[in-house]
Amino acid sequence: MSWLYTLMMGGGIAHTMLILSLVIATGVVLSRIRIAGVSIGMTWILFVGIMAGHFGMSVDHNTLHFIKEFGLILFVFSIGLQVGPGFFSSFKKGGLQLVGCAVAVVLIGVLTTYIIHLVTDTPMPTMVGIMSGAITNTPGLGAAQQAYADVTEVSDSTIALGYAVAYPLGVIGMILSLIAIRFITRVNFAEEDRALEAMQSEHVNAVSLNIEFTNEALAGHNIAHMRKLINRSFVVSRIMHNDGTITIADGTSLLNIGEKLRVICSSDDSEAVVAFFGHQIIMDEEEWNTTLESSTQLISRRIVITKPEINGKKFSDLRLRTKYGINITRVNRAGIDIIPYQGMELQMGDRVMVVGNEHAIDQVAKVLGNSLKKLQEPQLLTIFFGIALGVLFGSIPLLNIPQPVKLGLAGGPLIVAILIGRFGPHFHLVTYTTMSANLMLRDVGLAMFLAGVGIGAGNGFVDAIVNGGYRWIGYGFIITVLPIMIVGLFARLKMKINYYTLMGVLAGSTTNPPALGYANTTSGNDMPALGYATVYPIVMFLRVLAAQLLILMVSILQ
Repeated sequence: MSWLYTLMMGGGIAHTMLILSLVIATGVVLSRIRIAGVSIGMTWILFVGIMAGHFGMSVDHNTLHFIKEFGLILFVFSIGLQVGPGFFSSFKKGGLQLVGCAVAVVLIGVLTTYIIHLVTDTPMPTMVGIMSGAITNTPGLGAAQQAYADVTEVSDSTIALGYAVAYPLGVIGMILSLIAIRFITRVNFAEEDRALEAMQSEHVNAVSLNIEFTNEALAGHNIAHMRKLINRSFVVSRIMHNDGTITIADGTSLLNIGEKLRVICSSDDSEAVVAFFGHQIIMDEEEWNTTLESSTQLISRRIVITKPEINGKKFSDLRLRTKYGINITRVNRAGIDIIPYQGMELQMGDRVMVVGNEHAIDQVAKVLGNSLKKLQEPQLLTIFFGIALGVLFGSIPLLNIPQPVKLGLAGGPLIVAILIGRFGPHFHLVTYTTMSANLMLRDVGLAMFLAGVGIGAGNGFVDAIVNGGYRWIGYGFIITVLPIMIVGLFARLKMKINYYTLMGVLAGSTTNPPALGYANTTSGNDMPALGYATVYPIVMFLRVLAAQLLILMVSILQ
């Protein structure tokens, strides 16, 4: 059985793959354990990795570093692609408030670190390592090590050791803080779900109205002229003329007094649109379906855009109304109904509501694709091209104090993924991925990252604790928990921030992927990921900057 011992404790590709797979598989099995109804999820992989590293199941340092960083890149890039389409709109709607909370967490954490340094007389380089581990911020650790080496021309092993010792409880402390906030503020998930549905319903803009046209000042004018007179978003789908015939409307359609209109508009604009045209009436759906003159049945159908060549094109480029005599009444993107307009750029995965006769709609379906099988194809070009751009962007020096401050291998890919998710179709990049594909990419990346960190921290972990490092665990726990509890309780009780969003913001304020994984599992929706991505870029920059400044400040004072 010597071959088995060699495989488990030796080296090489087979050894690396075996250890990595066993750590991840064991962690996934343990993630199903619930204590008092609470599970720490995939964070178990981290602790299994520490145990494996402690018992000598080591992996080559360079290989382990690649596994960890590549896993982190996959994790944050998949998050960026997912939240990118709605990122900027969410940032406008309370995003500054969320960023303010995250910045407060950073500042309180730095102040706490400095106070512990003064009270315990723990060397600042060690404290910066502990702080980086407590907030699970690897770029901050690297920045601190580099800054210290440049100032003193020697290295300090306690920086990395403090990081390794504080990291595990930094993860669990963050998750325990989220749980504590949940129970202290008496979060009811059913109420949070209802509040979330109410909040999301505000962004589902499209509503259908039946209006009788009575505005004599507009009689005889076409719809295009009327659209210029009112600064509102609307689409006239169908017109029931005074003789009972029903036609599909377009910009050239003339309106006469007494005609009935089927109008799609924003819920916020509905009152103004009704007042502009006339008054709202009640009509059955069946009354809109058949013209009395031709007995041609009008139907409505959602068609999915699945042809790559349509990605990034505008409605005006396709001329669907002119060619097929149909009308587009709304576009559903990422679960939100949007009022269409001629300059609107379409994306893969968009679902457009088409009104017309059955033959015309079939023709439009062929133009747009409407093949769900096409959506199952992975977009490898977008993923790896985006990762390459993200690595380049993350390597750009933003400040030199004296060492360059960079967004790193996490911040760069995240920001680029958000930008690609939002603006990729402008450059004909297909950014759509199915939810299952996105979750697979995200979870594989997170598992690789946690396993790499755990295996790397396992060797020497127990020795560091026995030789006085147990005090560092306490310091790190305070640095983790105190800022989160102060800001989290204030944000929840005073600012009334939705708990799902708050979990993501707090996880992002500590750049804590395991905590985000826990938040995603707990919530079952995308709000934690959106909150995380909203604050992550500025927090990453501040964390790296703070680590360097603390090292440089102490060296200057000395």
